[in-house]
Amino acid sequence: MHHDPGPRIRVLLADDQPLLRMGFRLILEGEPDLVVAGEASTGSEAVRLAAEITPDVVLMDVRMPDGDGIEATRRIIRSGSCSRIIILTTFDLDEYAFSGLQAGASAFLLKDVAPEDLVQAVRVVASGDAVVAPRVTQRLLETYVRSLPPAQTAARTADPRLADLTPREREVLEAVAEGLSNAELAARFFLSEATIKTHVRRILTKLGLRDRVQAVVYAYEHGIVVPGPVEH
Repeated sequence: MHHDPGPRIRVLLADDQPLLRMGFRLILEGEPDLVVAGEASTGSEAVRLAAEITPDVVLMDVRMPDGDGIEATRRIIRSGSCSRIIILTTFDLDEYAFSGLQAGASAFLLKDVAPEDLVQAVRVVASGDAVVAPRVTQRLLETYVRSLPPAQTAARTADPRLADLTPREREVLEAVAEGLSNAELAARFFLSEATIKTHVRRILTKLGLRDRVQAVVYAYEHGIVVPGPVEH
């Protein structure tokens, strides 16, 4: 007897390659808790459908005709939508992927992602607790931050909202920016995961950020985390 898996996570697939959409649809629909609520093949169609069907998660290709994935992400986030966005990219050190995170995406995935990683990413992002493949995200952010002119980095540090954080919240923000999960944060600070979640929620509220990934982007942009030496 099948038990009801509860409300399903509704996904919008936005990619101009029908084959890729078909592959992703087969993977996602094979899971009892996921359903593909719509498909778009252009950026503007993705924006329209996101507003129409309010999906939980949008899988958004970076490069699409008629309004690329970054522009579409920006428009969906600006509209005040609750949909969370995962950027799909072909290679990991892609400047578009960073622009996507800056535009408000919660994660990015490589198009040749393993099926179980795709499913896991959709669930994690839908739960609002995205910790994105920390190493890839960090490499991406560090590469991006290193390419900024020093003046620009300095100019970005003075956000008055940072003063609202308690010293502990500031420490937690730095650790979140390192890509630590809640369990790892709890171990580092000798706190329960519930307490860590509360800290993270407060930090996001005070800084006006959507999710943890946006907190990481923020930390890099405001010089809270300085990229380490380049690894060869």
